Amino acid sequence: MEEFITVCPRNCYSTCSFTVQVENNIIKHIYPYPGNLATPNGPCIKGLSYIERTHSPDRIIHPLRKTSTGKFKQITADEALERIAEKLLSLREKFGPQSVLFYRGSGMSGLVNEISNSFWKGFGGATTTYGNLCWPAGLEAVRLTLGTVKHNVPWDIENAKTIIIWGKNPAETNIQETAFIARAREKGSKVIVIDPRRTLTADHADLLLSPKPGTDGALALAIASVLIRKNLIDSHFINSFVKGFNDFCASLTISPEDCEKISGIPAGNIYELADIIGLEGPVTIIPGYGLQRHINGGQTIRAILSLNILTGNIGKPGAGFNYANLQSYIFDTVKEPQSYYPDAGQDFPFRRTVSMTNLGRDISIAKDPPLKGAWIERGNPILQSPDSGTVRKSFSDLEFVVVVEQFMTDTAAMADIILPARDIFEQSDIIGSYWSPYVCYKPAVITCPGEVMPESEIYYRLAKKMGLNMDPGLLPEPGNDNIEKWLETRIKGYSSLTLSDLKKGPVLAPGLQEIAYNDMKFETPSGKIELFSSEAHRKWGISPVPGYSPLESDNEKYPLCFLTPNIAGRIHSQFGNLDLIRTTLQEPAAELSPSDAKSRGIFTGDQIRMFNDLGEIITTARISHRVPAGIIVLPNGIWLNEGGGGNLLIAGRFTDIGMGAAFHDTQVQVEKADKHG
Repeated sequence: MEEFITVCPRNCYSTCSFTVQVENNIIKHIYPYPGNLATPNGPCIKGLSYIERTHSPDRIIHPLRKTSTGKFKQITADEALERIAEKLLSLREKFGPQSVLFYRGSGMSGLVNEISNSFWKGFGGATTTYGNLCWPAGLEAVRLTLGTVKHNVPWDIENAKTIIIWGKNPAETNIQETAFIARAREKGSKVIVIDPRRTLTADHADLLLSPKPGTDGALALAIASVLIRKNLIDSHFINSFVKGFNDFCASLTISPEDCEKISGIPAGNIYELADIIGLEGPVTIIPGYGLQRHINGGQTIRAILSLNILTGNIGKPGAGFNYANLQSYIFDTVKEPQSYYPDAGQDFPFRRTVSMTNLGRDISIAKDPPLKGAWIERGNPILQSPDSGTVRKSFSDLEFVVVVEQFMTDTAAMADIILPARDIFEQSDIIGSYWSPYVCYKPAVITCPGEVMPESEIYYRLAKKMGLNMDPGLLPEPGNDNIEKWLETRIKGYSSLTLSDLKKGPVLAPGLQEIAYNDMKFETPSGKIELFSSEAHRKWGISPVPGYSPLESDNEKYPLCFLTPNIAGRIHSQFGNLDLIRTTLQEPAAELSPSDAKSRGIFTGDQIRMFNDLGEIITTARISHRVPAGIIVLPNGIWLNEGGGGNLLIAGRFTDIGMGAAFHDTQVQVEKADKHG
């Protein structure tokens, strides 16, 4: 039996390192790898389920073609590639290369994914996407304010005297972080959770404050006003390192009493929290991604970040703003996941883009040329995109859709051709993290089953069939040895780090600041922390200082705020189909408060109809004291055949900055499904 150090490449905070034992091309065991200080306890239940995921009998391991009856038929890899080559060349000849949409999600990260760009450039271009569904409003907020996006190493949380977990639920979505928080509590740290729900994380907090969704910015600004009025600020820090303090002070008009009416948080709690932040430092604030998925999300993150700035909780042990840490992205020339702007900064072949947030609409209205085909990899847009009913309709109107996938997802079911995707153990790669400070090597430890080909091999063989003139340095020949040579070339010149170094185990990113910004250097236009950002106004049209704008909603017709958080058993729409997850964790359901359920005659286990002007879904209800009145919660990523598809009810709205998706600005009504029948 052989043993290897590897890493999870999913779109998750932790990016866990672990060891795998392999025998006869089968993953036998998964164990912790303590050499990674961020994830020494090993992966979560999703990581442990990789044994089942890799060898699942439900995994697609042969290409499939949809027949005229709508059913899928197994075909050979050569037949699939011949059909795809013929169709892509036909579309390019008739309509031009940009008649094909190249959609790549974030289902599996790594440098090898870049090889796909080389193929599409060789094709002559394609239509791609701009924006991001996950975190860009917060990324841009931090960048505008601090110049770069980074935070202290995870284990520094133990040095905090006060930890504020704001809109994040690490007990389910970042379990490695909970270990550091627990140790901080053992040392006497105070833990405060701010979240509309009573999450599993809140169960272990000293204080829970539950504002109405979308009012977090108002709460932060009210706290800021108290800090300034009571002189609980670090004047030396502000005078030395901050631009725009006076402008920010002049803009503060929300008192704790005003905020109580806006957010539902009692004014007394707001004063109490201000005293804690101002007097009981060092303070680490850990904001989640859900609270920036509102149309005021970017300004909300800027407002919360102002609390660290006013009290000097930047650049010191135990003090920080832990939104995202991109220090391990050392091989990236641009440290954001997607371009923010349509048509800005794109390589010429990809000059046309469509919005991730309004994907269905933009596909349907594309002209000169119209979109006729799509290639989808590492994503499940039929389920995960806002206004997914329109997305489904737009994809169904295309002439030809190829999906590269491991399982029969809702998007794969829409394809004309399905190509089986590689698993994490079947190709070498290099992985960074947006939480852990490590750069990790992910080795190939087993060979692909059936006719599964790594995407790089798919593109290589397809380019040959299509007669594309490809640079072998950009599109390597099949074989993991060639991939490793490609990786060696890819990482040269970025640092002293070599592939040989990475093969020994996870490596702390070269140039890492364990305490972010401890040099007090900020890559902003002024060289200071910018509470006043001219760029924010010029680029996005928002106030130069953090502000609050109330959300618009039709509370009479659709009185329930609809939230779609992540949960322990899924990374968006991945892993929920596995038996280990299904038999270990509670089945996901739509959770609503006892009062909202009682007024509608709904009981746990009932089938309910959730609806608004965009459509309706039928799902299962669960009454929960964790959800306050006026809110209904259905986790994102639940497949349609499980009673999911909540994004059918979510309109495509942009966040105020960053071109993100405002998923949580959604109101619905709920009734028993049999009410009309």
